[in-house]
Amino acid sequence: MQVVKGTVIGGKVILDRGSLPEGAEVGVFVTNEERSVRLSPVLQRELEAALDEADKEEGISAEELFAELRKYG
Repeated sequence: MQVVKGTVIGGKVILDRGSLPEGAEVGVFVTNEERSVRLSPVLQRELEAALDEADKEEGISAEELFAELRKYG
């Protein structure tokens, strides 16, 4: 799994760099930069600590994740 960023132009996603192979399955997460979340300093520290902890965890591949999710529907 890889994360790539792009912009919608003319109804199509144009990647900022590189390309994906023809037929690649993709998921799209739409960000809305006009809306932001403001956290208190305490919550910001908690979020950063949780992200640091998640980075230390050994994960599974995207294929394994999707296989697990298919079991539920």
